[in-house]
Amino acid sequence: MLRQAKLIFSTAVQLCVSLTLLLNFVVSSEIQLGSKISVEDNNFWVSSNGDFAIGFFSYFNLYKVGIHFNSSSIPIDKQTVVWVAGADLKVGNKSYFQLDESGELFLFDSDTGITAWTSKTSNASVVSALLRDDGNFVLLNKQKITVWQSFDNPSDTLLPGQNFSASHVLRPPSNSPVSSYYSLYMGDSGQLQLRWETSIIYWTSGNPSQSAHRAILSADGTLQLIDQTSKSIWSIFGDDHNDSNVHFRFLRLDADGNLRLYSWQNASSSWRSVWQAVNNQCDVFATCGVHGICVFNESGLPVCKCPYMPAGEFNSKCLASSDENCDSGSSLILYEHTFLYGIYPPNDTIVHTNLQECKTLCEKDPRCTAVTFINNGTPQCRIKNTRYMSGKSDPSLGSISLIKTCSDPVAVLPQSPESKLIQKSLRKICIPCLIGVAAGTFGIILVIQLCAGFYFLRRRKYIRKKTDFSNVDPNTGGCIMLSYAEITELTENFKLKIGPKVFKGVLPDKRPVAIKDLATSIEERKFRSAVSKIASIFHKNLLKLDGYCCDSSNRLLVYEFAKNGSLGDCLEDPKMCKRLTWRRRISICLAVARAIYYLHTGCRVYVSHGNLKCENVLLDDNFEVKVSEFGLQTFLSEESDTEQTAEADVRDFGKMLVKIMSGSQNADDACEWAYEKWLADQSYEIVDSRLEGSVSSDELQRALRIAFWCLQADARMRPSMGEVVKVLEGTLSVDIPPPLFSHCHSRTSSEGKLESNAESG
Repeated sequence: MLRQAKLIFSTAVQLCVSLTLLLNFVVSSEIQLGSKISVEDNNFWVSSNGDFAIGFFSYFNLYKVGIHFNSSSIPIDKQTVVWVAGADLKVGNKSYFQLDESGELFLFDSDTGITAWTSKTSNASVVSALLRDDGNFVLLNKQKITVWQSFDNPSDTLLPGQNFSASHVLRPPSNSPVSSYYSLYMGDSGQLQLRWETSIIYWTSGNPSQSAHRAILSADGTLQLIDQTSKSIWSIFGDDHNDSNVHFRFLRLDADGNLRLYSWQNASSSWRSVWQAVNNQCDVFATCGVHGICVFNESGLPVCKCPYMPAGEFNSKCLASSDENCDSGSSLILYEHTFLYGIYPPNDTIVHTNLQECKTLCEKDPRCTAVTFINNGTPQCRIKNTRYMSGKSDPSLGSISLIKTCSDPVAVLPQSPESKLIQKSLRKICIPCLIGVAAGTFGIILVIQLCAGFYFLRRRKYIRKKTDFSNVDPNTGGCIMLSYAEITELTENFKLKIGPKVFKGVLPDKRPVAIKDLATSIEERKFRSAVSKIASIFHKNLLKLDGYCCDSSNRLLVYEFAKNGSLGDCLEDPKMCKRLTWRRRISICLAVARAIYYLHTGCRVYVSHGNLKCENVLLDDNFEVKVSEFGLQTFLSEESDTEQTAEADVRDFGKMLVKIMSGSQNADDACEWAYEKWLADQSYEIVDSRLEGSVSSDELQRALRIAFWCLQADARMRPSMGEVVKVLEGTLSVDIPPPLFSHCHSRTSSEGKLESNAESG
């Protein structure tokens, strides 16, 4: 009997499990008329493969209904939403989403008591719904023909296989009033366009001469424009294009106005951006909204700052001044390397004139709030009549902005009788003075006419020359593409050598540049690909790539010019070395560390420097660090071990750190010597004897200790560049390092050698 009871119980359990699985399969495969999901029931409709689900999710004390990733390989907090009913509709906590008996899909809002959204398919003979395995939610008729689908009604995201045409638009959720103005359209010319409101286009894809019919994201990580014959006429690829290990991707217009392609990384259990439309976030129109202008902070990340309002007055909005709201008058404050534009309204008045006249125009106009002067061959004065402005600031910009600021109030002094008498005498006419003024004016006019004739003659030659240097390659981040003949002209036949295979040149807009001759044969496709990736990397301490030459067998790179040359030259030069004070040397070390840390972790794809040394660290006229020659080995090599190249960069940084501290020219010998001195408690003997001024003992100890950790022969014992940055900043303490060439085969943990100041202090 007991055996029979067990058999009956086992059969019953199996039957229950089978029925449960059958019910789940029915719900997952086909959704019948009358089916409903609600906030209170917290139930979902799931695709048959389990990769996608549709249901309610919370949003700032309200709820939205939409499709999200549901794969078991993606943690719940990373299951990104890819479609929302009504794009940005938010409903109450007793709302529900139903496919009613008429075949209409609708969202009922419990807060308002009305239908907030509907599919408008009550007359389309809908008999069921289905959430497909690709994430597309469809309504079907009796013939199983799709009569409505979520792929035709995108919100802010495109999934692989989803078409995007002129009738569609992507718009991010309105986290702020400004973010809701960003959108992705397909323009009349068949190009993808990122817009702010409807009139400002800040990014465009494709070739305007070829009209696209639709865009589509492929499963292999390719975004393509397709013409009416289904031929691809434009495409971009994610960094992990065609990677078979990537199973989930999506393209999304983010709230910051940038269009990005994301891939799910199983190794890091996170979504990673593998491509973005606008490489420099500060180039996204109104990226800061009404909160100031976009600048890069010390970590090389874009932040918003308000330079033209006193700190005490700046709350949530950064507004410029004008004569109309200045009780005590106004003055213009000059900001170099700054470009401004109005956003409410987003239009500037443009006048072709010089800087002084540009300033005068704003001073005389009571409505003027600011002007921006640009001279890239044709001088432009961009006048703003709005207090709502945004913009960007970067040392690479040649623009100058003048912003109107209210003057401090000044008490009016009473006039004395003597001053009144002086003013009365000044009113008398001085005939000799008038004659002198007239003669002087005639002479000035004559000189101006001669100068103008000379100017226009030179101007004609300049414009003719400038047109020869206007070839910008759109596939290389806006770099200037130059022929070898043009390089020869820029450098005056390589007249001025400023480093090993490095020559100084001057662009037609008078900007000096440094031109590096790689003196090697690199396959053209590979070289152009490397240039494109390097040009897309932005950090305040990385040297900007302005152009390149890929003419015949010649391979040259055109960089921004750093006035003070390389750090290696400065350390060798007796005069320049004295200007490298202790404080300046520590700042240089920290800036280099931040730049390398950014290359390792801040780019869309890992980048190693591969040749870090003092000769590749340049200093501009303010002694700001510009690390050069980064990325070439990463992008040109067929295979590279990420861990090994990162550890090599850390080792090279350690050598450089010792050289900067000691001033020694032979870094290899200096490292062992410095370690012995430090071990003998003679750290100050390591310091460069040419240094003038005091040396911080704490900073010296931190710098030497982290340098010796970086130089460990066992690469597994070396710290990451992130740890190096924290030690140099003083936010992380560091233990005593072992001998440089100890053969330790077990990596010391970060907790053992590096401890937070909070724990150690």
